Amino acid sequence: GDGDLDLAVANDFLTPQKLLINDGTGFFTDESAARIPQFAMSSSHCAFGDIDDDGDLDLWYTRGGASRFGSGQAQLWINDGAGFFINGTAQLLPQQLVSEPMDCIFGDLDGDLDLDMIEGHRAGNSKLYINNGGFFVDATAGNFPPDSNTYSYDLGDLDGDGDLDVFGANSGVGSREAVFQNDGNASFTNVTSTVLPNSSNPNIDDNDSKFLDYDNDGDMDVTICAIGGPERMLRNNGSGFLTLVGGVISSISDSSLDVEMGDLDGDGDLDMVTAQGESGAFRNRLYLNQGPADTRGPNIAQWEELDDVDVGAGPRRVRAAIRDNMSSDHGAFYQSVLLQWSSGGPFESVSMAWSGHELYRGIIPDPGTTATIEYRISATDLAGNTTTTVARSYFIGAPPSLFQRCDINEDGERNIADAVAGLVYLFGNGAAPGCLDTLDCNDDGSNDISDVISLLDYLFQAGNRPPEPFNCGSDPTDDAVSCETT
Repeated sequence: GDGDLDLAVANDFLTPQKLLINDGTGFFTDESAARIPQFAMSSSHCAFGDIDDDGDLDLWYTRGGASRFGSGQAQLWINDGAGFFINGTAQLLPQQLVSEPMDCIFGDLDGDLDLDMIEGHRAGNSKLYINNGGFFVDATAGNFPPDSNTYSYDLGDLDGDGDLDVFGANSGVGSREAVFQNDGNASFTNVTSTVLPNSSNPNIDDNDSKFLDYDNDGDMDVTICAIGGPERMLRNNGSGFLTLVGGVISSISDSSLDVEMGDLDGDGDLDMVTAQGESGAFRNRLYLNQGPADTRGPNIAQWEELDDVDVGAGPRRVRAAIRDNMSSDHGAFYQSVLLQWSSGGPFESVSMAWSGHELYRGIIPDPGTTATIEYRISATDLAGNTTTTVARSYFIGAPPSLFQRCDINEDGERNIADAVAGLVYLFGNGAAPGCLDTLDCNDDGSNDISDVISLLDYLFQAGNRPPEPFNCGSDPTDDAVSCETT
């Protein structure tokens, strides 16, 4: 929480995992022993994400057996806010062994602005976990298609309908790629044969993929890094249909295990870095983009609409899903993501914190008084393109008065003394009740003799019970009489 980027490392072959802390100048110190659970396990991937909406980043680790190719229980470690992690696996995750977990990626899959999880398994039977208030439910059955030999999954809105679809490297039949389409509620359909025909989906051993808009036409294309051949680019036609395009990436055959995107030369487009392993010269590659610069502002796909509240309700949290011309489990990269608000004057702003994948979180301070608050979100990407939403608003009002119907003298009881107090006020020039709503015994929005009759009927003739609030509470009826009426 000090504003700089730290580094979590997934280690294989029954070794403790690593957490390296940035001192703010780019130097990292191994503080694993003090900050994260220390026990021998085999992991192939880890991911940061604020799973419990408390403003700090938690950690998910895949876990295999004697190696990442064995079976184990996924791990979820909870941040205490100061960067020290407690093992919450037993309390927050389904207790089940999974086989050969290779990847894990957070994303808001059901559109409720919290982080769900997909784990990709090389042995098949990958898992879909839905976040329910910080507790994860295995929702795989009936919602996530069968897969096989998965090395990685990536999330992006392939078909432009506003939700996150899934692209799986090696997840399809015969080590082909797979595309799973989201219905918006985290139920996925395998549409590979429809949107990615075999002519653009060769049987090649691939390890990773990334969504990106390489041609700046406003839709998400896909790049693939391969062990069994050169890297490849799939172009989106705008409706989610992918076609293999040649001549976009230099044709170099090497053993690529990972791919990342970023504007490395500052010219406004996305360059590509691949990491090598398993065979060959183990020479990592940098591919510079010679295509069009990014001229499109970020897409603020979803953001929270706040209800009216009472004075003293406290600061208000605002969450948003923000997308740019790339998708990554590390988040896109922006010059700024700002939550802006006003209570009548100029807009003030605060930086929104990254919560995982494409989610951001900001806080509007409590003004401590009655006010109408306008708020909006403004995001600027690394190419300098800015998107600002239209402002929304919510009202902060006085809390409702609490009273007990027919307790006219406000002594906590209903008896003949209340009827006398009502009659003295109505006909004897007596003092008004402290809350005139207590005298509105029949809740008709006026104070008159019928209210006293209603009370006497209840007390002595077994009449109807006075309307709510019978016990101390607020008036559910919006009428002309209230505790503030004089």
